[in-house]
Amino acid sequence: MSIYVFVYGTLRAGEINDLAQAATRRLLPAARHVGPASVPGRLVDFGDWPGLIPVEDGRRVRGDIFQVEPALVALMDEIEEYVPGKPCCFVRREVAARLDSPAAVLELPCQYYPIDPAWRGAAVDIAADDWVSYRLARARRESQ
Repeated sequence: MSIYVFVYGTLRAGEINDLAQAATRRLLPAARHVGPASVPGRLVDFGDWPGLIPVEDGRRVRGDIFQVEPALVALMDEIEEYVPGKPCCFVRREVAARLDSPAAVLELPCQYYPIDPAWRGAAVDIAADDWVSYRLARARRESQ
C-alpha cells in the first residue's frame, strides 16, 4: 500500500537528500511525484537544512507531494533521524497537504517531518515559504 509524503527541504529534487536518488541508492521503488503543494507552517534555517514549525496563522510552506512505498518511508525516517517514541529534532506526523492545482483545491493526507519546536535552538526564522528558493538566494548573497 503506497503512502503520500510531503517534502519541503533536503528531500526535494536536486537537494542533498533528494528522495529519488536516495531510493535509487537503496534499490527501493521510485517515488512518484504527485505535484507541488503546501502545508500550514513556517520555516527556520539550521544552516544546511530547514525545519518546519506547524502554525495555524495562515502561513504555508511550499514543497512537493510524492507517492511512496512503506520501505521508502523507513528510509526517510533514517535520513531525518526520526525514531518513534524517542526525542528527535524531526518528528513524523500526518498533515493535509494542499496540492497546487488551478483546476480545484485538493488536499491529500501526507506524512511529513516538521521539527519539534523544543529542538529549534538557534535556528533562524525564514520569511520565505520555499526552502529551495531561499537557500539558492542565500548562496548567491554569500558568494558576493
